[in-house]
Amino acid sequence: MTIMRLSKLDLILDTITDGVLVVDSQGVVLYANQAAEILLARSPIIGQSLAIPVNPEKNSYQDINLIRPNGLVWAEMRSSPLDWDGQPGYVIALRDITERKSAEEALRLADRRKDEFLAMLAHELRNPLAPIRNAVQLLKMQETTDPKLVLSCNIIDRQVTHMARLLDDLLDVARIMQGKISLKLECFELTDIVNNAIETNRPLIESRRQELIISQTSTPQWIEGDRVRLAQVLSNLLNNAAKYTSEGSKITLTVIRESSDAVIEIRDTGIGIAPDILPHIFDLFIQADHSLAHSQGGLGIGLTLVRQLVEIHGGTITAASAGIGQGSVFTVRLPTLSMDSSATKSALTESALPISKFRILVVDDYADAAESLTMLLQAEGHEVEMADCGIKAIERAQEFHPQVVLLDIGLPDLDGYEVAKRLRALPEFRDAFLIALTGYGQTEDRELSKSAGFNYHLLKPLDFKELSSLLMSL
Repeated sequence: MTIMRLSKLDLILDTITDGVLVVDSQGVVLYANQAAEILLARSPIIGQSLAIPVNPEKNSYQDINLIRPNGLVWAEMRSSPLDWDGQPGYVIALRDITERKSAEEALRLADRRKDEFLAMLAHELRNPLAPIRNAVQLLKMQETTDPKLVLSCNIIDRQVTHMARLLDDLLDVARIMQGKISLKLECFELTDIVNNAIETNRPLIESRRQELIISQTSTPQWIEGDRVRLAQVLSNLLNNAAKYTSEGSKITLTVIRESSDAVIEIRDTGIGIAPDILPHIFDLFIQADHSLAHSQGGLGIGLTLVRQLVEIHGGTITAASAGIGQGSVFTVRLPTLSMDSSATKSALTESALPISKFRILVVDDYADAAESLTMLLQAEGHEVEMADCGIKAIERAQEFHPQVVLLDIGLPDLDGYEVAKRLRALPEFRDAFLIALTGYGQTEDRELSKSAGFNYHLLKPLDFKELSSLLMSL
């Protein structure tokens, strides 16, 4: 073994803060500057084994742990093969990155805590929204000619829907930015989601006395994608058009075919977009309305969500505006499928047969939510019982023998997942329909529901029409 003597370079190398070493093919140190000895906490180190695996590739890079008497240290290690006077070995550079690693870990921890906070925030806000929406649905079931009562019900319903939309957007954009959104792909005709978006926003458009002009191609356009997510895209765009267009104005929705793309254009005559804002309109927390009044509200995340959803479907979205007060145009392009008539399926019409009536157990420790949902279900002719905790739910289920269980997740004793598992373990509940009804709606929550034995996972505040349709399909 030849110990390297770099008398002319020693002084230079000892002035830098990065550790520099040369080792032979066996890992024995032939040279080390002062920074290397300090970083490795070994002095003298020349002639000792480095005991760190070296990548033989040229300019290799890796992060390594160094165990020192005062604790663990992270180092960035770069190495390259070196031939020194016919003796094979490696030149190694070490940089202390402990502070950077600590900062990265702190950011990961903060990000995880943020996700946990958002999930808890959504859950806590969804809980009070649930009985409000249930109560409104109950009021709508009552036949009344009082225009003030009808107006009040519609206002409350719209505002609950708006609040639920904000919560969904807040959580969705966080999941998408982290790549946690998964798509449920299916083939469907574009008209389905266009009509869905129109019906979702019709109450808002009518309340503002706006005219919605619709122009759709008569040729079916088939899409492969997530039906719910793409309906969400168009619904958000129509909702924005209605919010940012004055009462009595026009909104135009046009659907055409260009080459192999379906093109959806939503044009309004509203407040428009300033030239300096237009290039950033799809960025997170950017809003077109910068007035002090900020009368239309919103978190500035809806368009970010729309762009992300369109792009993960292989499409594009653009925005155009002549300026403030000149309206806006949003154009969505989605790739279509080549479907011949034999591959398409005609839509099934709803059955005119009487709706099946079920024995249903509602489990929720939030009394207002449980009682209001129970009254709604009873109004549709179902036989309903309630329980306010997991233990009571299991006991009541064994007495009542429900065919359907609507089960909250956040219960005070056993959580809903554990209740579902215990029910599934009983022979009489192996074929029962378990429906999670909860404020927790992240991807991992849905996966936990599935693994616990739930058939469906519904979010609060409940869309009672969705639940009714689900019960009709059982």
